[in-house]
Amino acid sequence: MFPYFIMLVFCGIPLFFMELSFGQFASQGCLGVWRVSPMFKGVGYGMMVVSTYIGIYYNVVICIAFYYFFVSMTRVLPWTYCSNAWNTLDCVGVLDGNLSSHAAVNLTRLFNATQKRTSPSKEYWRRYVLNLSDDIGNLGEVRLPLLGCLGVSWVVVFLCLIKGVKSSGKVVYFTATFPYVVLTILFVRGITLEGALTGIMYYLTPQWDKILDAKVWGDAASQIFYSLGCAWGGLITMASYNKFHNNCYRDSIIISITNCATSVYAGFVIFSILGFMANHLGVDISKVADHGPGLAFVAYPEALTLLPISPLWSILFFFMLILLGLGTQFCLLETLVTAIVDEVGNEWIIRRKTFVTLGVAVAGFLLGIPLTTQAGIYWLLLMDNYAASFSLVVISCIMCVAIMYIYGHRNYFKDIEMMLGFPPPLFFQICWRFISPAIIFFILVFTVIQYRPISYNEYVYPTWAISIGFLMALSSVICIPIYAIYKVCHSEGDTLLERLKNATKASKDWGPALAEHRSGRYAPAFSPSTESHLEVQPLHPEKARNEAAAASPAQGSNGSAHSQDSRL
Repeated sequence: MFPYFIMLVFCGIPLFFMELSFGQFASQGCLGVWRVSPMFKGVGYGMMVVSTYIGIYYNVVICIAFYYFFVSMTRVLPWTYCSNAWNTLDCVGVLDGNLSSHAAVNLTRLFNATQKRTSPSKEYWRRYVLNLSDDIGNLGEVRLPLLGCLGVSWVVVFLCLIKGVKSSGKVVYFTATFPYVVLTILFVRGITLEGALTGIMYYLTPQWDKILDAKVWGDAASQIFYSLGCAWGGLITMASYNKFHNNCYRDSIIISITNCATSVYAGFVIFSILGFMANHLGVDISKVADHGPGLAFVAYPEALTLLPISPLWSILFFFMLILLGLGTQFCLLETLVTAIVDEVGNEWIIRRKTFVTLGVAVAGFLLGIPLTTQAGIYWLLLMDNYAASFSLVVISCIMCVAIMYIYGHRNYFKDIEMMLGFPPPLFFQICWRFISPAIIFFILVFTVIQYRPISYNEYVYPTWAISIGFLMALSSVICIPIYAIYKVCHSEGDTLLERLKNATKASKDWGPALAEHRSGRYAPAFSPSTESHLEVQPLHPEKARNEAAAASPAQGSNGSAHSQDSRL
């Protein structure tokens, strides 16, 4: 937890505030904001690629949670016993045959003595839900139950986003708050179980021998980027719908701390029940603790079978996972849709944004089908480890450098002061300019030095699969230099230096979206003869209409009085 909090304070919160202020100031998505320095628009494209990858496999995780949610609606959870057709002779369940204390001792000896022991939940996961193949290249058949749940997931996401942020904003009130109710119910139940304290102590006790392991710091950085949504483009997109003078500094502090406090709180919920399970089996908690899919779909479901009325707790747990996943998926899909609509920018696509949302959802469903095959979990973990970890760190680092050193930190601090009424605090100024980029850079370097190939339990990924993983990671990062070269080649200037200068210089239309906010150095300078003939349009017309519909007829985007027929 120590690396986690260090990354939160010096990287997570500062980058979260930077992205919120960036999107809110320009009222643009992850592509439009790069009018600040057009040569770096590739960063926005990189964010879109990362969001695409995450959106594809993240909804597969949600669909598996949907599947477990549906099968939990029974009197006995299907992964409780070893008497099913998919079980092997190595399966040993803690509840099989109403174990006596003597049998439980024998079970403990068996658990400690052999690596062959598999739990009913693990065999249910591997042999029934996934019907796991032996190799990533052996796709096998599509698992129809998972395919159906994937369709349900995408339909739910589309319906919640059918009217853009208007509809998703209302749904998020439920998806963001109800998980706290479920977490509290599970926490109260967990801490009352025997052995819960052991699990909590294991969770809170630092493992100082791993403090110098670059992978630990890399994992902490990845967790911060994932939980806060940094470098996905979602923060910039959602902030672009804020009113111009909204206090995003306050929002960034509250949301970041609340988000990470929730993660810590969820850890107490998870490890209290895992401690109970370890106590029940008579083994060390490290034997039952797992990570990734193994924790959500193997270890925790097995622990739930030990509770009275286990189907109820299982339904609550997986319903919570679904809500948490949907909240993230809303943001990812809205990021892609907003970027597409903003980039095209004409009236035709703005009026048909619902069809754009539908198209993105259908494409996401089709691209997710391979992940529902028998080898799908191998591909899911490959995308998770390569497509959306290394890339996030690189994109964040380049974003900091572009804003602070190319656009200029003084310019950006003045922009924030014009928007909020005060400059960013000194701590954030130092973090943006020095600390955050330096930490991200060193983590990146040491992660490369201490790189270890990906594996899934006993399965080691072949070289060709790892190569595909690196290509996925590079596919988002490569957008940055490719677009930079393209922009330099198409910029005005007789020499390379002149072209480079013009490519990095802020566009004329960079700044607040509405004319009434374009004061100071953003104030337009027109001659009196042209004033009566010049019509002003918002830089973000779709957002202007959204705000206008939500407020009054004369209310535009960012909450300022604005009419599309107003004239200077």
